[in-house]
Amino acid sequence: MVYPRGSAAGSIFHLKITLLGIEPAIWRLMAVRGDTALPRLHRILQAAMGWEDYHLHLFRVGREHFGVPDPDFDDNTVDERGKRLRDLASYGDAFIYEYDFGDGWRHLVEVDGVLDQNENELLPRCIEGERTCPPEDVGGIGGYKEFLRVIRDPSEEEHERMLEWAGGRFDPEGFDLEEAEARMRRLRPRRAPKRDAAKAP
Repeated sequence: MVYPRGSAAGSIFHLKITLLGIEPAIWRLMAVRGDTALPRLHRILQAAMGWEDYHLHLFRVGREHFGVPDPDFDDNTVDERGKRLRDLASYGDAFIYEYDFGDGWRHLVEVDGVLDQNENELLPRCIEGERTCPPEDVGGIGGYKEFLRVIRDPSEEEHERMLEWAGGRFDPEGFDLEEAEARMRRLRPRRAPKRDAAKAP
């Protein structure tokens, strides 16, 4: 079933998020509820990609910007609180998710499918993906390309220091679905334990 925008409360959205400006593409496919609030969607996108949520973010939908307004700037940002995924998009739509305005990471988020809600499905869920997310504070696209060049060349003076900064090792081609799912599980609401039905006397 295809739901019009704003009406998919009891539905599951399949979202594909792709980090723009990097080839081969770094992307994830995930399943989330249509009524997911934007602050929560931000945390889900962070978990799916592997970001650490160190910086500010913004959702760009057409000419509208949704995020956390800064009273010191008149930037026409609409407060994301109270807005939900279903308010932004429906099947076939796409929007931009920006993260870390210093490094300037832009992601294309596409609605690949909108399905009827299955109450037994545990959400959010990462379905698949490819390639590793860049490290935080690496310096945007240009900084990431330089980082990869240095860690691939043991003769580089900064090789060891860069590897140590990245945690000792970094595989740009890797993607660990189990690790992504573990991050997603931490975002799932806890279910109340089922109580045994009262026994008849």
